[in-house]
Amino acid sequence: MLHISWVDWSVIALYFVFVIGIGIYLRKFTSTGEDFFLAGRRNSSWIAGLAFLSANMGALELLGMTGNTFEYGMYVAHFYWIGAIPAMLFLAVYMMPFYYSSKIHSVPGYLKLRFDEKTRVLNAISFALMTLLVSGINLYAMALVLRTFLGWNWDACMWASAVTVAAYVTMGGLMSAIFTEIIQFFLIWFGLMLASIMGLIEIGGWKAIFARIPDSMGKLWSTSADPSLNGMHVTWMGIVLGLGFVLSFGYWTTDFLVVQRALSAKNLRSARMTPVIASFFKMALPFIVIMGGLIAWVLARDPSSGFKLLVDNGQVRYDSALPMLLARYYPEGLIGLGVTALLAGFMAGQAGNISAFNTVWTYDIYKSVIKKNASDKHYVWMGRVATIAGILISIVTAYWAKSFPSIMDYMQAIFSWVNAPLFATMLLGMFVVWITPNGAFWGLVAGMVSSFTLFILVKFDLISRSLITLSNNASPMAANFWRAWWAWLICFSVTIIVSFFTKPRPREELVGLVKRMTPIAKEEDAPFYKKPAVVAVFSLIILVVLNLLFW
Repeated sequence: MLHISWVDWSVIALYFVFVIGIGIYLRKFTSTGEDFFLAGRRNSSWIAGLAFLSANMGALELLGMTGNTFEYGMYVAHFYWIGAIPAMLFLAVYMMPFYYSSKIHSVPGYLKLRFDEKTRVLNAISFALMTLLVSGINLYAMALVLRTFLGWNWDACMWASAVTVAAYVTMGGLMSAIFTEIIQFFLIWFGLMLASIMGLIEIGGWKAIFARIPDSMGKLWSTSADPSLNGMHVTWMGIVLGLGFVLSFGYWTTDFLVVQRALSAKNLRSARMTPVIASFFKMALPFIVIMGGLIAWVLARDPSSGFKLLVDNGQVRYDSALPMLLARYYPEGLIGLGVTALLAGFMAGQAGNISAFNTVWTYDIYKSVIKKNASDKHYVWMGRVATIAGILISIVTAYWAKSFPSIMDYMQAIFSWVNAPLFATMLLGMFVVWITPNGAFWGLVAGMVSSFTLFILVKFDLISRSLITLSNNASPMAANFWRAWWAWLICFSVTIIVSFFTKPRPREELVGLVKRMTPIAKEEDAPFYKKPAVVAVFSLIILVVLNLLFW
């Protein structure tokens, strides 16, 4: 536990007062469902783009990725590059026109228009459960930081964080969440980048760090042919199929948490530019988290450094790597900024999950199944009730997340249950006209059930992990990648087979929802170099260069 000066306390307290004040101020601007759930659809591409990435920069990005780098090495950069950028650009160029032009409030809303009500409700329920599980991670991570720096107990930390997020999201809805996400975006960068810079100075620079780590932790692709040669124990095929294709596309193109930010844009071009702009910042994030993890690894293996990770009940907490670096480098007065930056990241992630949950619950479960013809004012009220209920359930899931050795193991397990099969459903639905409602529904059921069943069978040693990873040397993360691939493949196959024997929807009902049935939408005039597809090519070139540099 650190000594926190009155200056540090003032910075932390000022931040909490500020975000709650934003919620109070924006409450008067959120009188309709469009305001509360989609921030009025009036954001620019830059506002939506920063919020798009900020909603993703929760506990997963900051603590989870830094902790995973400590555990697995440079391989974790795959999550930022091949595991994110192609999917973000695919969303911008190919999928956003369907989402935005159909004027839906949520991704399950698209499934209703494309298929039927039962597919929509199935996805809404699974998404709501997944969102609450992920929201618990952010609460756990906030509690970890408060406990590390302030010495508070787990229970007090989780409740303090939960009450703050509940207050400002309940009052201002998505508009409040996006507004605070922009503030949090800059706080995260300026508050945490200094730790990486100071670590580089202490160890002697970039080359000195790579000279002190083994090859298994310092390469991206050159050690991927044999799983025993890299820290994550996964082959290039597992990276490409499991992470780069299924998990990445499943998250970035179908997870309503991020898609909702793009839907808040003022027009189609802004909505398409949202993930493109975010892709550049996503590629730069490893400077904070990957570099932080490698610095922590080097220091922890140097007895003279005195650096150690947090140990709780005999279990080493990899997720404490970043907080321990802040504790090492930041003096009194600056530590308040570092702690606030971490808290801002977790609150951005949790607010993103809760605002996505209240929208899906209200429109795709409550309005669809429970109360169909209520007033717009009633649904806004229900969105606020759902916010509070979601926070309370998140507190329960936070205790479950606490039982996992690292956040990423928990996160990727959840994504492989829900997002991986959903991506197969969305891909077939948007690009294949003859896919039927029954095909989509039963394919989705088969994909989710098979993924969860494989997870249980491996976790309790009922089957060998090598059976699904096709390797005798595989880590839990490799099992997550391969389980996602099998779930996607099962969903994809079952959807096609069932569609051969069931009745499709009339083609005239699919206009605007399927690729060949959708007229090309006219976007506002923009110079050639500002068109989404052109900027996306620049992003793709940078991605290739980064992979070659760290091959």
